[in-house]
Amino acid sequence: MPEDWQIAGFGLYIHWPFCQAKCPYCDFNSHVVSAIDQARWQAAYLSEIARVGRETEGRILRSVFFGGGTPSLMEPELVAAVLDQVRATWTLANDCEITLEANPTSVEAGRFAGYRDAGVNRVSLGVQALNDSDLKALGRLHSAKEAMRAYDLARSVFDRVSFDLIYARQGQSLDDWRMELRQALGLAADHLSLYQLTIEEGTAFGDRFARGLLRGLPDEDVAADMYFATQEMCAAAGLEAYEVSNHARVGQESRHNLIYWQSGDYAGIGPGAHGRLTRYGARWATDTPLGPMEWLRLVETTGSGEGSRERLDRDARLTEFLLMGMRLHSGIDMERLLALGGDIYVNNINKLVEAGQVELHDGTLAVTAEYRPVLNGVLRGLLDG
Repeated sequence: MPEDWQIAGFGLYIHWPFCQAKCPYCDFNSHVVSAIDQARWQAAYLSEIARVGRETEGRILRSVFFGGGTPSLMEPELVAAVLDQVRATWTLANDCEITLEANPTSVEAGRFAGYRDAGVNRVSLGVQALNDSDLKALGRLHSAKEAMRAYDLARSVFDRVSFDLIYARQGQSLDDWRMELRQALGLAADHLSLYQLTIEEGTAFGDRFARGLLRGLPDEDVAADMYFATQEMCAAAGLEAYEVSNHARVGQESRHNLIYWQSGDYAGIGPGAHGRLTRYGARWATDTPLGPMEWLRLVETTGSGEGSRERLDRDARLTEFLLMGMRLHSGIDMERLLALGGDIYVNNINKLVEAGQVELHDGTLAVTAEYRPVLNGVLRGLLDG
């Protein structure tokens, strides 16, 4: 009988922590530096892949994701060396998805071709907006024209291309967003990640907001209208929502992110990378130091970049399973939930079914369409007690 993690599979996340500039809304682990010793980083990545490989020997790898930061600042030769080590360490699934995040300012034809030749078969572009004034307000270094050029270039090199947009931006109306989304859908992308702007503590936007200086944000009602317009327009264009913020044509969903949302196993390599690994029947949460140089020195001096490892007890395991799985419009498998000890939530589930917030259908539990915009509230009701 397969272990629970095998239902979703095993993936690898590689974090590249460097950016050309820090965006004011970003709370990811990204850093701006003047020079990067890519050979030194290559040695560290290869060492970590070998270490994790010894612990996960015999597994089939379903996905690799280069995230950041801005991974398109990595030299293609570095990406090639990393993927050579990956192939030497694990057997790759026949349809293994290998994604690299890219910014429009850091790509050109030779670099994209180099990534493709290294084995990358999917690119995710950080476009974020399709007009120059909003791009400037978001702290982006590219223009709308550069974004379109990068997208066209990516489509000419890779079979699978996704890009991100942020809505509910300063000064943006519902009609503005409809027009922009219509333009995005007209580009015939097979996957779109569409995020509502959130103001995070510790970011430049967070500081401005706290001081009352971040003006012109749409109110909650307008933001909700933007959400519903997004669902309607994407569905009409053949890109149904399969997760809270992600839309794709059938078969073009992000396989790597599905491993997260469906509670598979994944190894996290690089500064600030998290992982979930099942070993001898127990599920472990792993993390790494946030500081790039701290992580690099740890790998070089101890042979391991892992900062800590914590065994997840039943309650933590169940909470994570629900928090991640209920983001999917397809929901979670009740049989899996009960096998993990989820019978403790049956009363809550029944109450939410009666309230019309969740639905049970063919052995799956999912949030109803009406309540997806308030998912966090539904989850609180589900996990209460």
